[in-house]
Amino acid sequence: MEHDFWHERWSKKEIGFHEGSVNKYLYDHWPELSGGGTEGVLVPLCGKAHDMWWLHDRGHPVIGVELSEIACKDFFAEAGEKAMVHPSEPFTTFAHDSLQLWCGDFFQLVPADLQHIRLVYDRAALIALPPSMRKAYVDHLTAIIPDNTRILLITLDYKASITGPPFNVSDDEVHELYRDDYDIKRVLTNTLASDNPFTKRKGLASATESVFQLTKR
Repeated sequence: MEHDFWHERWSKKEIGFHEGSVNKYLYDHWPELSGGGTEGVLVPLCGKAHDMWWLHDRGHPVIGVELSEIACKDFFAEAGEKAMVHPSEPFTTFAHDSLQLWCGDFFQLVPADLQHIRLVYDRAALIALPPSMRKAYVDHLTAIIPDNTRILLITLDYKASITGPPFNVSDDEVHELYRDDYDIKRVLTNTLASDNPFTKRKGLASATESVFQLTKR
């Protein structure tokens, strides 16, 4: 999962992981996580997810972090919105009101970047990473977000030898990765039947989506 892998996927538009609409679990579970407030939100490995507009429209300052410049440009172009672009290192920022996409490597974020963040939305970060990278991702996220930050985490689990992304992440692995530093609450498990678009595309008999609320201690 080197940088070139993701740049190639975006350049070839091989982006089956992009939903193209607001995630249903975000609708259902964000109000409880956020408490109806408008605190700052981090969306790691965000792609061009429409979810960020949904969060922005509800008053949240949003920072999305994405490696691909193509994704960042498409995000605003497809919404018919303009962004102020600020080239810099280690991130080029694309800003529209209080919504910002930081184009660069997630692992270059430092705590000072996220002092105002109190919420994290992870629909496509953990499951985008192979097993060998997940602990490093969780460790870095834990190091850069403030204490008491709440996370809405959506995972996908399936029993097959297909290659991701999205990769399968079991509930047990979620507990293994997060239990040392977070309070973990699973709020939903949903089985996807064989006629679901994802399982059908991947040739799976079934798959399971889980939704977690995590709070950093």
